[in-house]
Amino acid sequence: MTLKILKNHNLSGTTHGFFTRLGGESTGIYEGLNCGLGSMDDKKIINRNRMLVAESMGINQSRLVFVHQIHSSDVITVKQQTAFPVKGDGLVTSNKKIALSILTADCQPVLFVDKKNHVIGAAHAGWKGAFTGILQNTIKSMNAIGAEKDHIAVTIGPSISQKNYEVGPEFFETLCNDNKYNETFFYKGSRDRLHFDLVNYSIYQIKKSGVHNVNYIKSCTYDNPNLYFSYRRSIHKAEPDYGRMISTIMLED
Repeated sequence: MTLKILKNHNLSGTTHGFFTRLGGESTGIYEGLNCGLGSMDDKKIINRNRMLVAESMGINQSRLVFVHQIHSSDVITVKQQTAFPVKGDGLVTSNKKIALSILTADCQPVLFVDKKNHVIGAAHAGWKGAFTGILQNTIKSMNAIGAEKDHIAVTIGPSISQKNYEVGPEFFETLCNDNKYNETFFYKGSRDRLHFDLVNYSIYQIKKSGVHNVNYIKSCTYDNPNLYFSYRRSIHKAEPDYGRMISTIMLED
């Protein structure tokens, strides 16, 4: 099956893609383009899937650079290709030979570009990373290597929607004790449950940082099992594991 890749005009000046699960060689619960080495899928198949991603971008697989994601606010500045990912949840570079790559399965894949100054970034932003500053830190790290806030454009890829992101009162208290305004990103569910709007919370964080050019590919990972892997859906279906989608960005020559 042909790979289905979502792109966004906000990221002009880059070769990029929010890859869905369509295509690839994985089977069973991982069917399609599972690119997550942290899953229990066959590692040889995962690497073949990653090779398909690289080929679709017109590059060698060795140019896909990853981080070992830990739901942190840590951002790595990448100066050269490396096969050994360090721990963190964001990547930035001005090297045109590097494709920054992150993995998601409900969390937000967030891609950044300053086309004028030739700087890109990529972030894995779940609620914890967004809350502790992964998005702001990615912008700061881009600025440190020559980007300017007025020229940064951002696109948030497919992630879990508010209606499917049910949380408990302790989650609400954590975010709202930090900032009363965060109450606007919740609506009441059944009993003591609430629903959290991760995407608009993140857009708020990005704009607070002084970057206002933000787009969102409005597509829910939970609601579209044929297109996306979803951690939360796998839990609700009592599946033993789940696949991961890849999102990548690289400066054009």
